[in-house]
Amino acid sequence: MELSKLMKDSRYQHFFEACRLLQQMIDIAIDGFLLTPVQKICKYPLQLAELLKYTAQDHSDYRYVAAALAVMRNVTQQINERKRRLENIDKIAQWQASVLDWEGEDILDRSSELIYTGEMAWIYQPYGRNQQRVFFLFDHQMVLCKKDLIRRDILYYKGRIDMDKYEVIDIEDGRDDDFNVSMKNAFKLHNKETEEVHLFFAKKLEEKIRWLRAFREERKMVQEDEKIGFEISENQKRQAAMTVRKVPKQKGVNSARSVPPSYPPPQDPLNQGQYLVPDGIAQSQVFEFTEPKRSQSPFWQNFSRLTPFKK
Repeated sequence: MELSKLMKDSRYQHFFEACRLLQQMIDIAIDGFLLTPVQKICKYPLQLAELLKYTAQDHSDYRYVAAALAVMRNVTQQINERKRRLENIDKIAQWQASVLDWEGEDILDRSSELIYTGEMAWIYQPYGRNQQRVFFLFDHQMVLCKKDLIRRDILYYKGRIDMDKYEVIDIEDGRDDDFNVSMKNAFKLHNKETEEVHLFFAKKLEEKIRWLRAFREERKMVQEDEKIGFEISENQKRQAAMTVRKVPKQKGVNSARSVPPSYPPPQDPLNQGQYLVPDGIAQSQVFEFTEPKRSQSPFWQNFSRLTPFKK
C-alpha cells in the first residue's frame, strides 16, 4: 500500500529507476524485486543446510550457520502453516453456510482451524438433560450442532462454547453428585468466570482421550498464534464470504443454505492419520495420510467429495 503511494510520486519513480540502471538490473517493477526474496525463502534452508554440511565443526562460523539454519527452518514452517490455514478459510465459510439456523458471529471472526469433530452426549448444568450433539472444535470456540431426525446428514446450529473462558477437567468413572448421574468416559468444561459447567460423555475411552488431546492442541494453537501474530484479515474474510455466495444452489433447495454433508470420523489431533472409525462409517470413507507434519483436516478433504442429497 505504501509502495503504491510512493510510486505515484515522480521523484520516487525517478529515484528507483536510477538505482536499477546504476546496478544494471533487469527491467521489472520494484515490487517484483521485493517479491523475489520471498519467493525464494523456502530455498534458504536447503542452501544453509549445504553450507553447514561443508563447514567444519571447529570453524568459527559453524555455530552461526547452524543457528541461521534453525531460524530459517522455523520461518518456512510458519509460512507453510499459515498458507495451509488460509487455504481452509473458504471451506470453513462454506461449512458454516451449510449449517441451518446459524446464529451469532461467523466462525472466521475468531477462528481459522477445525481441530476435531465428533458426536458426544452432553449435559448443561441448569437443565440436566442428556442430549446427543455433534461438536466441532475450532481454535477459540466449539460449535454445537444437532442432526436432523430424518435426514441425518443435515445439521442445525445449537450454540457454541467460548474455549478462551473454559478449562477442561478430566473425570474418573463413577457417580457425579452435581449432575446426579453415573459417569463413564466423561469430562467437564468449567467456565472460570461464571462457574457454568458442561458435562460430556464419549462413547469409548479412546474417544475421550482424543478429545482431551484435541483441547490441549487447541490451547497450544491459540498460544502460538498469539506469539507469531497470526490472524485473518478482513479482506480475506470478505473473499471467503464471496466465494460461498458464488457456489451454485443445489437443485430443489429453496433455502439460501445448502444441505450440509456428513462428516468423516474424528482424527487424533496429535497423531495425524490415526482414526477411531465409528459404527456405520465404511472404511472406504477413511482418508489415509502420509505427510508427517500437521495435515489438512480430513473433514475438509472429504467436504467436496461428499454428496449432500444422497439417500
